[in-house]
Amino acid sequence: MGRTIKRELLPSARVLGIETSCDETAAAVIENGRKILSNVVASQVEIHSKYGGVFPEVASRQHIRAIHTIIDEALRQSHMGYSDIDAIAVTRGPGLPGSLVVGANAAKGLALTTGIPLVGVNHLEGHIYSAWLYPNSGTRTPMAPKFPSIILLVSGGHTELILMEDHLTYHRLGGTLDDAAGEAFDKVARLLGLSYPGGPAIQKVAVDGNAEQFNFPRARLEGTWDFSFSGLKTAVLRVVREYEETNKPLPKADIAASFQAAAVDALVTKTFAAAKHFAVKEIICAGGVSANKALREALSVQADFPVHIPPLSLCTDNAAMIAGAGYFRYVSGHVDDLSFDVMPSWVLE
Repeated sequence: MGRTIKRELLPSARVLGIETSCDETAAAVIENGRKILSNVVASQVEIHSKYGGVFPEVASRQHIRAIHTIIDEALRQSHMGYSDIDAIAVTRGPGLPGSLVVGANAAKGLALTTGIPLVGVNHLEGHIYSAWLYPNSGTRTPMAPKFPSIILLVSGGHTELILMEDHLTYHRLGGTLDDAAGEAFDKVARLLGLSYPGGPAIQKVAVDGNAEQFNFPRARLEGTWDFSFSGLKTAVLRVVREYEETNKPLPKADIAASFQAAAVDALVTKTFAAAKHFAVKEIICAGGVSANKALREALSVQADFPVHIPPLSLCTDNAAMIAGAGYFRYVSGHVDDLSFDVMPSWVLE
């Protein structure tokens, strides 16, 4: 059990973060849970694009090849040595089992040889704490998010709505009942013959499309805080098949724009409703899909709630967010034994 965090008395600490939950090999050094001293990411997107998705065995092999070089580079860029590091944070889950093991074993080896405390971090918690991070430049420290906050967590594998009442204190309100938002983007991109990952590909094509051309469904799921994107994906599939059966040119831009508008509308409508219902102070949107321009604009144009959305470089998987979350775990008194196992299906709560 950790102690309660006194926000006005947060101790100083530098945390080395390691992230290998999927296909990004990453390491970073963060100071006091917020300031990015370094953030190094080796992406495997080009390798996996030929498969139309992440190939787990290939991902773990690439992590093994890159992990120590990436950690060394993160320390070099931060001008830190292991004697300057107070804790090592590593993604324990959720994620691909083989990928998680590579990062966890690297972190355990470093903790064993240096004596630095080790903290296992939930990958989803890392995405949330990306909203606290800022670059090591400039003279002003930006304001941190205020509690309570509604968290819209949207990524390739997760779409969840969370009430965050304080540091490390979460109440899951709801989530997707089928496809995550990122999965829906990837599947629709494949239907349209677009590249992987689907989110950026659909966003790029949608720029030239009419978002009102197709009235795709929004699953409201009244009485719950849950989402559903399966019906939306199926509606796109029907339209694509209709065009294929009649040998008409497929209006990819219009379909992409209409799909994107429907997905964003479903996410934003429920997020604002939850923010009002729970009378929160702010909204945080995090995860890979938070890089979507239409989603960022839809969240930011309203005036009822301040919205924290990480910069694009922190939306996708990175180690700075893991180190940031690890800092708050560490100062709360949470330190893991070196015998811990990875948790591929770890739920945030």
